[in-house]
Order: sequence, then C-alpha cells, then structure tokens
Amino acid sequence: MVDDLVDFRATVLVWASMGGGSLSLPYLEQEAFGPVDARSRFYGFVNDAEFIAACHERGIKVLGIVFEAQGWEFPVELSEDEDEVLAINELRGVGKRDWMGLREFSSNRYPKLWKPVEHYFPEGLVNSDGEPVTDLIDECVVRDIHGEPCHAHWVECPDREHQCYYMDRNNPVWREYLKAVIRIQLDAGADGIQLDEAELPMGAFQYGACFCKDCMKGFRAYLQELRPSAVDVALDGVDLATFHYGEWLLEQGYDFKEGRESTPLFGDYYAFQCRAIKTYFGELADYAREYGRSLGREIILSGNFFNLEPMYLALADDVDLVITEMRNTTYQQPEWYRYVAAFAGDKDVVVVENPYGGVVPELIELLAEGKGHDLFRLSLFEAAAFGANMSVPYGSWMGSVIEDSFYAPHGLATEIQAFLADHEHLVARSTANEVAVVYSVESTRELIGKADASDNTTNLRDESVVVPYRVVTKTLADAAVPFDVVIWPDGVTAPDRATAEALARYSTVVLPDVHALTEAQLQAVRGHLDGGGTVVATDRVAERLSSHEGIRAARHDDLDELLPHGRQVDTGAALSSNLQQLADGSYALHLVNYDYDRSADAVRVLDDVVLRVRLPKDRAQATLVTPDGVRTPLAPDRDAGAHVVRLPALGVYGIVVFHDGDLA
Repeated sequence: MVDDLVDFRATVLVWASMGGGSLSLPYLEQEAFGPVDARSRFYGFVNDAEFIAACHERGIKVLGIVFEAQGWEFPVELSEDEDEVLAINELRGVGKRDWMGLREFSSNRYPKLWKPVEHYFPEGLVNSDGEPVTDLIDECVVRDIHGEPCHAHWVECPDREHQCYYMDRNNPVWREYLKAVIRIQLDAGADGIQLDEAELPMGAFQYGACFCKDCMKGFRAYLQELRPSAVDVALDGVDLATFHYGEWLLEQGYDFKEGRESTPLFGDYYAFQCRAIKTYFGELADYAREYGRSLGREIILSGNFFNLEPMYLALADDVDLVITEMRNTTYQQPEWYRYVAAFAGDKDVVVVENPYGGVVPELIELLAEGKGHDLFRLSLFEAAAFGANMSVPYGSWMGSVIEDSFYAPHGLATEIQAFLADHEHLVARSTANEVAVVYSVESTRELIGKADASDNTTNLRDESVVVPYRVVTKTLADAAVPFDVVIWPDGVTAPDRATAEALARYSTVVLPDVHALTEAQLQAVRGHLDGGGTVVATDRVAERLSSHEGIRAARHDDLDELLPHGRQVDTGAALSSNLQQLADGSYALHLVNYDYDRSADAVRVLDDVVLRVRLPKDRAQATLVTPDGVRTPLAPDRDAGAHVVRLPALGVYGIVVFHDGDLA
C-alpha cells in the first residue's frame, strides 16, 4: 500500500487511519497498537501505528480520523466466557449473541475484553447536570423534537443489524470522549487530527434535531444573552428561565421537519448552533494542538467541512488544512472550485469525492471496464486548474449500500499525479482574474437552503429553485471567463472582513442578488466604485445601493451584461479557464476541456484553438504545457491590449504560460 502511495506522489492521507473511536476506546487502541497474528503478518498486515511509521519513512503524513457524529453498536458473537470475540458485524452463527459498542464500553460490560472506562477517565464521566454517565449513547445522542434518538443513516447499512447513533458535540461528556480519541491517535504517531462531521450537530437538522438537554440549555442561555429588542416577538410573555424550545414549538404545532426554515425562532436557533460549533470545534482543535505539543511535536489540524457551507466559515481559522467532501460530485464544476478556493484562502485544500448523489458510482463502473479514463483525468486536473487539490481515491468509501470501494487504475492515477507533482510551480493560489463574484451568505442562505433541502443520502438539488449566484458563476465558467469568488459572511455566524482593498484589483465586481449588506460590505462596494471600479448587480439590490448611480444592472444569465468590459479570456471553444499569478511573475492560464464524447469514451481534442487573453502586464513569450509532458512554444501577438496565441491542439487539460525568458 505504501509503495502505491509513493507512486501516487502522496503527501497526506485523509480518512485513512484509526476511526475506531466511534465504537470504543479499547477498540481504537487495538487498531492503533494491537498485536497482529502470524497468519496476518504473512500477508503484510500491520497495526495502524506501524502503518503510520511506514508512511513516515516515505515522507507521507497521516491524519487520524475522528468520527465526531458517529456512535456505533454492533452485533457480536462471543465465547461462552465472554473472553473472545468470535465475530462482530459480519456474524457467523457461532457463540453467544450480544451487542458491542459505545454503550457496552461505558457500562464496563466486557471486563475480560476491554479495559474499564475508568482507565481512560479516572474520575468517571459526569454530565452537565452533575450525574455520572454509564451509557454514552443515551447521554450524548442527538434527539428530535419528541426526544427520540437520531441515527446517522448515511453510514448504516440497510442489510445489517448494526446501529449508528448521531452524537452531539454540544454535550460536554461527548467532547471529553473525543479528547480521549485524539490522545490515542496522537500517541500512535498520527501527524494530525481530522475532525469529521465538523458541523455537529447542525447536520442533524435533516432529521429534525437537535433537542437534547444540552442544546436546549445552550439555546436558552443564548436567548437570555440577547438584548430584549433582539428576541423574536413570539417570545413576549415567555419565561426564558425555563424556556424549552422543543416543547414550545410542539405547543404551536411545529415539528422542525416540515417548513423548518419558516419555523419560529429558526434564525436564532441557527445562529446559536453556528456559535456552538465554532466554540466546541475550537475547543477540540486547541486540545489536539496542546496534546501534540506535550508529545514534542506540532500537528496538522483539519476537519471535514463537507460542501463548505457558510456554517463552516467560522471554523476556517481553527484549521491548518481545509478538507471538503463535496456535496455533489459531478464531471464539471469549475464554479464550485472557485468558491472552494475563496473559502480556503491561503490554506491548502483537499477535495474528496462523495459517493451519494453524484457520478462516482457510474465512474467506478466505467473504470472497472477499462473506460472513463478521461473523465477521471478531468476530476483531478479540474481541481488543480481552479485552485484546489482533488484527492486520489485509494479504497475510498462508497456509502452504505454499494458493496465496493473506489480505486483508480494504478497507471492512470500515477500518470496524472506525476504531471501535477512535477508542475506544482505552475499552480498558484494567487490569480490575475479581472472579475470577482460576491457570494453573500445572508442573501443566498434561504435560496440555497431550498435548492439543497434533501438529506445527505441523496444530495438532490432542486433545479427549479433559481439561485442567481449559481447562475452567474456557471454562466461565466461555461464561457471560459476566469473569475474569483469573494465570500461575504453575515457578520453574525462568521466574522465579516469585507474591505474595499480586497476588491481593488478587480475591474468588475458582480453582486448576484446581493440584497443584504453589512456596513463593512456597503463601504467596500462604495470604496470600489469611488476607486474607479465597476459594480454589476443582478436581481435584488441592497436598498442602500439601489440608488447609487455607479451600479450597473444586469440579468444573471446575460454574459454581455455581466461583463461590461468584455471577456478577459476569449477561446472560441467550450472551455473553462483560470488565470493564475505565478511566483516568478509569469501568468499561467489553466484550460479545461469538458467536451467528452461518450460514444468514443474520450474528450474531443480541439485543434487550432485561438486564445485572446488580457494580462495585467505584457509578457514576451508563451508556452503550452500539456499532461503528456510536452512543452510547445507559442508565438504571442498583441491585439487591442490582448495577447493572442494559437494552440495547435488541446486535449483534457493544458496550461498556457505567459512568461519572459526561459520557462522553469
């Protein structure tokens, strides 16, 4: 396995090591340090600590995966004396049937198999009411409005008896348990910690949760902190000292499942949970770093930020590496990657495919038949072109129904990764794009909430819901117009850092349906206009800007209206582009060709492509770099302020570098 990873030029592994803490701490220790029998050794099996050490020998970092939301219970078959596990999860019809998981660990159910809970928590576990805890699941599970425990359905296999409960990080007992998981992973040599399900418990909204005692206590305290004028008028006459949000909603006929966004106090509850995830994610992040330092090393801290929804914005400051699982894995999504790059800022980002609601099941079938190679190439090259890193699947999870895992053909993955690794100097975070599109969190929240309302086992998108931001960015991307995204948080759930200086380098700033602005955002727009910049607004316009004579109106799907200064890049072909500013002052225009011919199972090669590109500064030379390693010198002409080059041919991906002197 490590040899394969070296061939892939791997630098870091995610979702790769020691996830067993969601079953029990003794089970996690067995993963990390447990003995490996001779028969397994014969085939090269190792424990996780040994695997991590082998990765370190080859310069590969490994993150321990903390499944924060998952609390597992598995069927088990045991010896008569309960001193040997004969089968777990995959039962064989032998021995005594029982259950094994978090509940049994916290009640010391198996003293002959597992260390007692007091070994890890000498003072025991005590909840927020001061009561001792002997059932972790009953204590820490997410609960719906009726008090029923919720399950993490996306990981439960429908043809198995096992159960995965949705756990709640707002409960201090669960946080103490997760800290013990972190200790074991770092003791085993993990280079860092990846906190999965980082939005816990907000992901449980899809199940009508959470109304556990700690969420209700926290929300009550949050409301009490608000100025009286800031509390919803619906609470007039309500005693906040004893207020229980769930009971109050039920009395009025709400269940937090149907029409959730219009439920009374939902906005306040959302804001409370955003603050809670920031607080408690930060608590675990700080703890992991402190524990790492106690072992004499600095660790990498990361979290799964799923689709990088705005709820994660406040967490970005707490991580060294941004990881996103992407809600919808498709064959073409340059506009989404531009949002990812904006979210990550100056931090590295790793993108991982999602088995639900996307193309991955189809792609693995194609690859198994020796097909789909260009589609796989697109998935990795696209990410690099638009500001991210797409991970190479190596036994990647395919969800709870498909009994398979995602491997790419070794030669194909090696070919792609070798090119990307050898040409890292042609990939940069900084861009030279003239257009910026503003993603306003407050303005888009309701529409995106409606468009993406399905649960995370389907990840359906309601295309009948028009989200102007999405239409604008897709319109630009489909026309090969390079652009940056500027994210403006609401200032409540995440800090508002909007400034005119951040917009100054763009000739055009597009405001798609930006009807809600903070004071800082308003001043940023005005400052950009005062500095001679162009602002284009679509759909609803913030009232304080609507009368400003410098604002240009546009339809969200009209390319010419969106680009009053014309296209920075004109290809005359169905491409998407991103213009990056390299460290040596050169410019790298990344071009992705999505013209896949299904009958031929290949992307059509475009011949004789003429490019017109406006650059911030003139460059004397141009070179086309393609994934076969060939560098083709081009002869740039000047025409009306643009550099014009002719590409003899372009396949899936190419980089046109505008430079002076020799190309590095």
